[in-house]
Amino acid sequence: MNDIETNKYELIRRFSEGDEKAFLQIFNSYHKKIFPFVQKYVHSSDLAKDLTQEVFVKIWEQREKLSEIKAFKSYLFTVAKNHTLNALKKASRSQEVMGEIVEAYLVGNNTTEEKLLDKEYLFYLNKALAQLPERSREIFRLCREQKKTYEEVASIMGISRNAVKNHMVLSMKHLRKSVEGELGISLSILIVAFFK
Repeated sequence: MNDIETNKYELIRRFSEGDEKAFLQIFNSYHKKIFPFVQKYVHSSDLAKDLTQEVFVKIWEQREKLSEIKAFKSYLFTVAKNHTLNALKKASRSQEVMGEIVEAYLVGNNTTEEKLLDKEYLFYLNKALAQLPERSREIFRLCREQKKTYEEVASIMGISRNAVKNHMVLSMKHLRKSVEGELGISLSILIVAFFK
């Protein structure tokens, strides 16, 4: 059993009281576990490094709470997940950051683990699509998979451009609620990744 396990409670107690050496020991022990965990969500090494640093800054700023925490490792991973998901939500509003995440996702997405993750994401996306009314699903696929404009889809379906837009708005609302609720990641990333 290593030092962090043997002296874990003592370290956390010292850390919660503001002991920087205890914080450094905890950082050194957990940093290598948190970084790959965050990277699975953002698929970008640079962003994962930044977010991992921010997670530990957050833990330091809220160190007084640690005395109440029974399972530190679980707490740390929960903070890391929540912080990363919040960053992804903000990123989905920033085209530049979004582009960086998606580009890194597409370029770096080749390990067996990532391919399995992709299958899981695609499964949930298809499951959410299957819950849409047939007409909405067809319109979504024409717009996203076949890259057709609203005008082209309106012509194919024999409906107005406004009707196509309304179907897409409702579909995106449903998908966002379903996918982000089940997977906890931005729908924008999934759509760009799978309908590129």
